[in-house]
Amino acid sequence: MNLLCEIGEAKSVAIAGHIRPDGDCISSTLAVYAYLKCARPDIRCVVFTQDNPPTIFSYLEGYDEMNLTYSPKEKFDVFIALDVSSYDRLGDALWFFEEADKTICVDHHETNPGLADVNEIRPYASSTCEVLYELFEKQFIDKTVAECLFTGIVHDSGVFQYSNMSRRSFEIVGQLVEYGFDGPKIIQDTFYVKSYVQNQILGRALLESILFMDGKCIVSMIDRKMMEFYNVLPKHLEGIVNHLKNTRGVEVAIFMYEMGTQRYKVSMRSNGGVNVATVATVFGGGGHARAAGVEMNGTYYDVINALSREIQKQM
Repeated sequence: MNLLCEIGEAKSVAIAGHIRPDGDCISSTLAVYAYLKCARPDIRCVVFTQDNPPTIFSYLEGYDEMNLTYSPKEKFDVFIALDVSSYDRLGDALWFFEEADKTICVDHHETNPGLADVNEIRPYASSTCEVLYELFEKQFIDKTVAECLFTGIVHDSGVFQYSNMSRRSFEIVGQLVEYGFDGPKIIQDTFYVKSYVQNQILGRALLESILFMDGKCIVSMIDRKMMEFYNVLPKHLEGIVNHLKNTRGVEVAIFMYEMGTQRYKVSMRSNGGVNVATVATVFGGGGHARAAGVEMNGTYYDVINALSREIQKQM
């Protein structure tokens, strides 16, 4: 795909990622925003986001300009969906997607069926930001764009440790750092540094985790009462599932938090023996072979039993 050619003579472009945005989502939307400001300054661009994006990414240019209100309701010439694998993941941005004259989707989730008029989906890329780097014309990549792309790759690869990092991924990271931003500081401040409360809730999650399936699976759950006690939001729970995954002997880690009465947001990580995207897809979710998510209804035990049945099929 030639992104600029697909945008063509558009005068207005809407940009959005998925609900409950993570590092790759926020970084990819702001990367496209900065790229178009450089390549096509004549275009009016609006970045939509929701759920109060984590402030750890506030150093990225354009963060303070994102539209959190989804107003006014207006029609755009082009809508670019980033890191979005299904329509429901667009949340309130879906209205703008459906009303746009043309839609473009750039993603790296293997469960993405192709949502838009034009799709660029690369399941073997480390992140949506890696896909964007390949689509961007290099003369329009500046320090601002490079910083966004680097941040997205860092977060969706677990600081380069996940299996989705390829030789090409590392080559791209090497090219990005040449733009002169402080990469080590970005990694430290946005990936490793946690608030005291975040460390407390992590401790509770680890303390109350349970091994099952002969120690090959581990699960932990945070309910709304506990979230209220520690005064934490869903965005403060990111990364807990990765700590669970690092338990010796574990093949699959499951972390879930209560969204509402008998409704849970479930994150799964695999050490390679189980394709958790396949598991998530059974229940309407999606993701990657080693990292996937889904929202499920039922009691805590209903959810675990249902997931266990699907995981067992791959054991």
